[in-house]
Amino acid sequence: MGGRKTGSDGNDDRADRLTRPVLSRTSRAWRALIVLSIASLLAVAGCSADTTAELKRLGLPESASDRAPYMGELWINTWIAAGLVGLLVWTLIGWSVIRYRSHSNQMPRQARYNLPMEIMYTIAPFIIVGVLFYYTILAQNSILRRGPTEPEVVIDVVGQKWSWTFNYKSANDPAVGQDVWNAGTINATPDLYLPVGKLVQFRLSSPDVIHSFWVPSFYGKLDVIPGRQNSFVLTPTKEGDFRGKCAELCGTYHSAMLFNVHIVSEEEYRDYLKTLIAKGQVGEAKGPKNADPTAGVETNPQEVGER
Repeated sequence: MGGRKTGSDGNDDRADRLTRPVLSRTSRAWRALIVLSIASLLAVAGCSADTTAELKRLGLPESASDRAPYMGELWINTWIAAGLVGLLVWTLIGWSVIRYRSHSNQMPRQARYNLPMEIMYTIAPFIIVGVLFYYTILAQNSILRRGPTEPEVVIDVVGQKWSWTFNYKSANDPAVGQDVWNAGTINATPDLYLPVGKLVQFRLSSPDVIHSFWVPSFYGKLDVIPGRQNSFVLTPTKEGDFRGKCAELCGTYHSAMLFNVHIVSEEEYRDYLKTLIAKGQVGEAKGPKNADPTAGVETNPQEVGER
């Protein structure tokens, strides 16, 4: 009599029918992964040298200070650690999906808990955070390290609502002979000039609220806190024009707290200071008398720095 095939051959046919869709889906997934990998390689190969260099830095801008390598190394290694954790998690997910896949609607045996897994999930994050914290402290100490030599250039930076004032302490420089300053307004972005290859000390202060002094290409930033003078040193290593900004949400016109950084030769740096002398911007500027948020917004912008 005709009928459904039974016996060992029937079981084999049934197993083939069940595994064939799984194998088909697996082969399609592998083909898609291979195509995606080839497309990614071709896309990277077609990038310019600058874009490729930025990809190698994982999005960091090109460095312009001697302290940048410490932060750059921490940044890259943190991404490597995150990638390894992600790879481990996705490997475990994939293994569990394949190992415990079922071709029926029968629910697998349910377990209330797994003590070894619970211990691992509790301890592993503490280990990861502890290791990252340790290397973060090492990088921070290296960036803020003073060194045995005295700074060759000292600049008092005043962050105020909502711009920057730069005081160049150049009275002891025979080629300049006076302290000079340059201040921005809410409508005028100020310029910060630095000599390449010279050890520079930044001394930060604020007359109003907390700001944050940040030049992305220096790979570091420091808060500007009222009633407290924070400071750090670094050596600019590359001539060029860079951008600086406030990295702390400080109020209504926080977005206006930008400044231009010009890293130039020592001769150009001194020439710039002499132009400030010619403008009469000598002495010291410590910010506005008051922090009027509407000062200079629409008409008659006034200088934020005050002699």
